[in-house]
Amino acid sequence: MAISEAEAIVMEVLWHQAPRSAEEILAEVGPRQAWQEGTVKSLLNRLLKKKAVKAEREGRRYLYTPLLSREKYVSQESKGLLDRLFGGRVAPLVAHFSEQHKLSRKDVAELRRLLEELDDER
Repeated sequence: MAISEAEAIVMEVLWHQAPRSAEEILAEVGPRQAWQEGTVKSLLNRLLKKKAVKAEREGRRYLYTPLLSREKYVSQESKGLLDRLFGGRVAPLVAHFSEQHKLSRKDVAELRRLLEELDDER
């Protein structure tokens, strides 16, 4: 399922706290994004069609709850990035970041720890 950048902003609100109404989502992201109510409702309708969220009627409004977990979304996005840009390989991604952005000692230590854990699992 492809989630746009704007849809991901709405999803972040719902992952943080759900269920939420369109008005509550607008109150949280509207000022920062310069979005109007129609924008939020359009994004929610797109997410409903993608089955990323569900809506339940409460009186005169709908409350939205995510069906797509943040973990699954992050996994899909990371795999897509790896596949598109690095042939599905992690090493070229890490090499790219180390060349473009200086890795801190903490980052390097964490990478070493992760590699050791992977080695221990094999």
